Amino acid sequence: MSNDPLPVGASDADAFPASTSHLASEVVSQPRLWEQVVRRLPDLASSLPARGARVAVVGCGTSLFVGRAYAALREAAGAGETDAFAASESRLDRAYDHVLLISRSGTTTEVVEVLRHLRDRGVRTSAVVATPETPVALLADQVVLLPEVDEESVVQTRFATATLALLRASLGEDVSGAVTDARSVLTEDEQSAVGHLVGAEQMTFLGQGWTLGLAQEAALKLRESAQRWTESYQAMEYRHGPIAIASPGRVTWALGLVPAGLAEQVTATGAHFEHRDLDPLAELVRVHRLCLAVAARLGLDPDHPRHLTRSVVLESPGTPVVPGADAASAHGAA
Repeated sequence: MSNDPLPVGASDADAFPASTSHLASEVVSQPRLWEQVVRRLPDLASSLPARGARVAVVGCGTSLFVGRAYAALREAAGAGETDAFAASESRLDRAYDHVLLISRSGTTTEVVEVLRHLRDRGVRTSAVVATPETPVALLADQVVLLPEVDEESVVQTRFATATLALLRASLGEDVSGAVTDARSVLTEDEQSAVGHLVGAEQMTFLGQGWTLGLAQEAALKLRESAQRWTESYQAMEYRHGPIAIASPGRVTWALGLVPAGLAEQVTATGAHFEHRDLDPLAELVRVHRLCLAVAARLGLDPDHPRHLTRSVVLESPGTPVVPGADAASAHGAA
């Protein structure tokens, strides 16, 4: 196969269906909610890490990837040393001034355990959550409560992107360009936006710096919602082995800056190289559109991915709740 657009099935939708699922409605609401959340920054800033503080960001699944993106952005902005950890493997024996925890549900067991561990150590904690009166919200010293971006779908989209938009703004970034780009992505017809990608056999997402977290999140979203084979890598590392998977019928999608010569090397394998000069957060919204298009093509319910529910709640760390309990799930929806 050449590097022409990939084939699209006859059942693909002709336009973005904003009302066919909770996930579709939540995807289309993102730019408006980014603006809304960022307008709240003056009231929320005191709960976020101060410039110069040594910070750890903790989360699971999607929230971990948001934390990794923020950590890279914060260090690049000169705002202070910032680490990001999975809650289950957090290195909180190190000295931190502030620990920021991210959890849409506010119930994820590993995040709750981190807060309990920190409670008596005198480390300042704050949490970004969508749901009030939950364990994470109650245990943290301060709470950034974002109920307006909570979601009905198990698959996270707008909570994660709105949180990152807020965190970017807290570092002094102007996110209005991201809002504009996302609106453009959402009003584009489906064929030109993602139609050429729907038939891909395999997809690899690449990022550099803060967009590595977005690449990891993009790969997770397509796995969760559409059961696709996806991978993610640091863009400069792709040539050090992972490019071996590139071949006709497969896609390599770069979010953000593209290393010199990489597009040509991917093209030479017969794979399709995908990249747009958009704000990477808006490109993640385009990935969300692809998730919906692929799920529709395969007859999948994007609101209820297999093996997933809203939050991971364990009987004890490392031990899942017995099957059938609503709280047991995988980490993608923490």
